Amino acid sequence: MRKIDLPDLPLPGHGATADRLRGLTALGRADLVTCRLAEGHLDAVAIRAELGDAEQNQPGERWGVWAAAPSSVRAEPGPRGWTLTGDRPWCSGAAWCTHALVTAAAADGIRLFAVRNTPPHATPLDDTWPAVGMAGSDSRTIRFTGAPARPVGDPGAYVQRPGFWHGGVGVAACWFGGALGVADTLLNAARRRDLGPHALAHLGAVDVTLTAAGAVLADAGRQIDTDPQADAHRLALRVRAGVEATATEVLDRVGRALGAGPLGKDPDHARRVADLTVYLRQSHAEADLEQLGRLLAGSEDRW
Repeated sequence: MRKIDLPDLPLPGHGATADRLRGLTALGRADLVTCRLAEGHLDAVAIRAELGDAEQNQPGERWGVWAAAPSSVRAEPGPRGWTLTGDRPWCSGAAWCTHALVTAAAADGIRLFAVRNTPPHATPLDDTWPAVGMAGSDSRTIRFTGAPARPVGDPGAYVQRPGFWHGGVGVAACWFGGALGVADTLLNAARRRDLGPHALAHLGAVDVTLTAAGAVLADAGRQIDTDPQADAHRLALRVRAGVEATATEVLDRVGRALGAGPLGKDPDHARRVADLTVYLRQSHAEADLEQLGRLLAGSEDRW
């Protein structure tokens, strides 16, 4: 099991969101799998604080947020409390997490529950994460079988709170860190030897796009702290799309500048490229851009 020293980063919207984003960026720059697991834990801590969960974190607990395909798990109330049943895909940290926040379909809507990640009630399914990129995130499907569950918040509260989109900005900070890590390979190579004019032009372009993405993230942190209860939907979509574009450009330019060499001979770089390529697909690409366009078309704002 991966050993992770979980950082104590500020909660979003409490005056130090930029520090939180910088912390996530640093984790992503060092190692994207570690960043993914830590981000899930930190997101769970923030969600529980925002929804007024009375239970306190205990030493040694490692949380995840397993909210993909909410209707894939059913929630039923009973004389001893709620239970969850169903197969939930994309559970990052399937064997690492001790607890998770899990969305499930109940009679009164989609609810969020806190669940202990222990068999036989929660069992990772073999052969459900045959990934190369982000392989270490262990994002297997979890089968819940009458799993005891504790409600966190009211029906729909998980996605309706402003913090839902603050968390989305946090994921973009992780992507940005991964892009910095990939770019480091090009920068280090340029400082060791003459790469020629074309590779240096790629390095210059990488600097421009990384600087712009960093400024976007810093501004998002300021906006979140200025009005933590504001609807941050459009802000998150814009930041995520911008950082995704930057990361995609960095992957392309570093590859074009350095060729196959580091991909074939530098295992850290090759793993980082594979991890970032998969992690970026947590974006919904054109579907997110369509949402952003609709929000802009329906508002009075201009650039």
